Amino acid sequence: MKHPAEPPDGRRLAAPRPERQAAFRFGLSAESRAAAYLIGKGFRILARRWKSPVGEIDIVARRRSTLIFVEVKARERFDDAAWSVTPRQQQRIAAAAEAWLAGHPDVAFQDIRFDAVLVAPGHLPRHITAAFMAEG
Repeated sequence: MKHPAEPPDGRRLAAPRPERQAAFRFGLSAESRAAAYLIGKGFRILARRWKSPVGEIDIVARRRSTLIFVEVKARERFDDAAWSVTPRQQQRIAAAAEAWLAGHPDVAFQDIRFDAVLVAPGHLPRHITAAFMAEG
């Protein structure tokens, strides 16, 4: 008899490696810290960990008439976190933002911005407004 969590084709999934599990938990914790930090600054969180076929957006937030797509980066040092938002990743975030907008035509806004929140252990998160611009 198959275990309920087993895939339909009968293959057994390997358990994630402990270092991958730790990295996943570290990332979730960073996203929660970033969201709490943004709420404290007056932002309203509209979505977290929003996924589409073209990419993922860590946080979708709003402040007044500005819609903000936020990339959260957690590293041991802020500098390492800042450099980890690559041009290719920026393109994927922008494509995911387009998908989010297409799926939420009822959200009214005047401006769109792409921010980053950098998270490092032992420090308050660092919010970088307009961290990058979307092409096109």
